[in-house]
Amino acid sequence: MSHLVHRSLRADPPIAVSGQGIWLHEKNGHAVIDGSGGAAVACLGHGHPRVLAALRAQLERLTYAHTALFSCESAERLAEKLVGHAPGGLSRAYFVSSGSEGMEAALKMARQYHVERGEPQRRHVIARRQSYHGNTLGALAAGGNMMRRALYEPILSPAFHHVSPCYAYRDRRDEESEADYVQRLADELEAEFQRLGPETVIAFCAETVVGATLGCVAALPGYFEKVRAICDRHGALLILDEVMSGMGRCGTLHAWEQEGVAPDIQVIAKGLGGGYQPIGGILVHGRVIAALEAGSGAFVHGHTYQAHPMACAAALAVQEAIEEEGLLANVRAMGARLEQGLIERLGNHAHVGDIRGRGLFWAVELVQDRASKTPFDPALRMNERVKQAAYARGLACYPMGGTIDGRRGDHVILAPPYNVTETELEMILDRFAAAIRDAHAG
Repeated sequence: MSHLVHRSLRADPPIAVSGQGIWLHEKNGHAVIDGSGGAAVACLGHGHPRVLAALRAQLERLTYAHTALFSCESAERLAEKLVGHAPGGLSRAYFVSSGSEGMEAALKMARQYHVERGEPQRRHVIARRQSYHGNTLGALAAGGNMMRRALYEPILSPAFHHVSPCYAYRDRRDEESEADYVQRLADELEAEFQRLGPETVIAFCAETVVGATLGCVAALPGYFEKVRAICDRHGALLILDEVMSGMGRCGTLHAWEQEGVAPDIQVIAKGLGGGYQPIGGILVHGRVIAALEAGSGAFVHGHTYQAHPMACAAALAVQEAIEEEGLLANVRAMGARLEQGLIERLGNHAHVGDIRGRGLFWAVELVQDRASKTPFDPALRMNERVKQAAYARGLACYPMGGTIDGRRGDHVILAPPYNVTETELEMILDRFAAAIRDAHAG
């Protein structure tokens, strides 16, 4: 047995020894298409020459400098790349080592913003059920993933409160139009502000497109515009978590560009560095920074490895590749083909209830019965069956259970790299559809 604490303590995972493009190779010679980029991370695939060259060059120059004394060129250039043009008013960047750390920074900065402005009574954060914002205690408390929260519930902060997600497949009533459903959700959010006291709310926090917990669920048109209006009316900040859905995954660099709103703080990670180094961060609106500058003059927070030179060099190379290779256009084109291919192969499958997503970020929700949307018995672990069936056919995908309430429901995600070719996409679709059939036949 391995001496590592693996995700399962009952079986060791296979050893990956190399990766090139869309392929991962195991120690035993088994080759696997990385159809989900791990957890929607490997946005350029594996071994991209531009990123490897950038890492080698940075390794020769500077590997670490503590930010209490120094900045570094790679971090400065990455910040300039991301917010030098102030997209949506976002004008500063703060880099950490993961999405969870990014969410912690966002929550702390939001709280400090209000204190600096003379509103220390703001102490509540509203988020959504069946969301996921990270695995540190603060981020876990903000998230609404009931399965991951359950064990740690007694030590999670009571400052976090949850409203319904925008999950039309299951929650929109038959008699409701999409607009009526969106208004009902907006009314629920407004009621939660009123219950807590609008003057006590720090922020509303949401995934722009909900990732692993719900499975690539985008909001209906108008939802985020109503959310933005409620936050503005009550002086609360809007924090958008784009750790999984952002940095190009949905076809625009920022998923919020498709929603008609911009956040006060945006959390980024996976597609930022593509897995070449651990990196996450927050992008911050100028007015938030202005409040801190006019007050204490500093963000009361910090990490040993923030703005790490190697991580920032990798992320900068990833972002340059996305831009210079025109990969956002490829995400949109191949995303349309992925959607079409899923519908062609699985749209009439007896146990596929919903096919949803944006860009190269798609999921299928598995059901026992399509007409009633009845989920499978959780004991069957149907999402895991699909994962294992896909792996046997040489495809890695990203499964999740507890879709509906943390216990019931199954979905599986595909998130290929932004530079995926149509030929590679067809292989992914064929193997995935076959795995769905194998899992239900077994």
